[in-house]
Amino acid sequence: MAVTYLKQAQQRETTEDVRPRVEAMLAQIRAGREDAVRRFARDLDGWEGEIFVSRDEIAAATARVPPRLRDDIRFAHDNIRRFAEAQRATIQDCELEILPGLTAGQRQIPVQAAGCYVPGGRYSHIASAIMTVTTAKVAGVPQIAACSPPRPGEGIPDAILYAMDLCGADRILNLGGVQAVAAMALGLFGLPRADILAGPGNPFVAEAKRVLYGEVGIDMFAGPTDLMILADDSADPALVACDLVGQAEHGGNSPVWLVTGHAPLARRVMDLVPGLIAALPEPNRASAAAAWAGCAEVILCESREEMAQVADDYAPEHLHVQARAPDWWLGRLRAYGSLFLGEETTVAYGDKCAGPNHVLPTSGAGRYTGGLSVHKFMKTVTWQRATREASRQLAVPTARISRAEGMEGHARTAVARLEKFFPGERFDLFPG
Repeated sequence: MAVTYLKQAQQRETTEDVRPRVEAMLAQIRAGREDAVRRFARDLDGWEGEIFVSRDEIAAATARVPPRLRDDIRFAHDNIRRFAEAQRATIQDCELEILPGLTAGQRQIPVQAAGCYVPGGRYSHIASAIMTVTTAKVAGVPQIAACSPPRPGEGIPDAILYAMDLCGADRILNLGGVQAVAAMALGLFGLPRADILAGPGNPFVAEAKRVLYGEVGIDMFAGPTDLMILADDSADPALVACDLVGQAEHGGNSPVWLVTGHAPLARRVMDLVPGLIAALPEPNRASAAAAWAGCAEVILCESREEMAQVADDYAPEHLHVQARAPDWWLGRLRAYGSLFLGEETTVAYGDKCAGPNHVLPTSGAGRYTGGLSVHKFMKTVTWQRATREASRQLAVPTARISRAEGMEGHARTAVARLEKFFPGERFDLFPG
């Protein structure tokens, strides 16, 4: 494969080593429990108010959300809910008679408690509240806690509170960062211990989830958000440039990549991007400029197959095809978080209100996992039962395989059933 970099990243993804700090915080929270969480909330977020948001506070926040924005949030919630319900309908229990008298099956069981993290800080991530809480609710999770960083003296922004409540959060906490993740994972403040933690966050949130993984389930390990656009000579360079800049505003470490087989398009996009960045308000402008300077790449390929292979190699979080024959790309592409086909859609639609979830694998994780869905909040468990006649058929090979492995205790559990159910009969119970 012969690809040409018209623009290559000047820096590869680097992250501050936050693990020691996160581990130290988690250790303090394990020891100090709720008092430690309150201390971190005060010191890091300037929050000294109540941890739980009351029904009266939610009602007051709802009243302050402009009616048009409430309508928009309900629109997004409806789309995301209906897509999650369609996903849920594809997950079925099943039962099969494997051989006469041996019946096995699977059940789909939602986890009992979920913790949903909604980022705060520079942006108010209303859509993340909808994506995480709605999906857990549709999966059938009976206890859903939701946390988001409070603003000093104000608490969680009104629109986020409204979205959390609309989508079905049972308890909402004025907590952000490591302390929020720990409170949900450890079952502090009277919460049930979360079986799974979901939702994006800053490097400290991501590392806290990584450290706690195993003790609690998580949706995925999350790094900086990214976007790859695959474009041919039919693409509109103005839209391509606009989409790249739109994603770059997330932060200076957010990669954006253009892969194309048409050099004039690539050069035109590269000419347009600086002006679009300059037109952004601050701090978005600085973020997009840093991402374009340090993390962006423009890659020229010789064929659409070569373009598709580049995409599979990078496994982007967001993959946007602005090229002819969208069905060919849909059938060919193999590694991505979410796929956008055609110039009529854009990543922002998926991020905010289209329906498919926006919590997606980053940093190449699209090679082995998809994004947040009802599946993440559910367990596929199996069961089996056997008649005595089926046990006769199973016991002999079980005993022989167990003995071949050197696991005599296992073999004897099978032999014991033969002796009980079929006394006096002789069986060849040794391998070889």
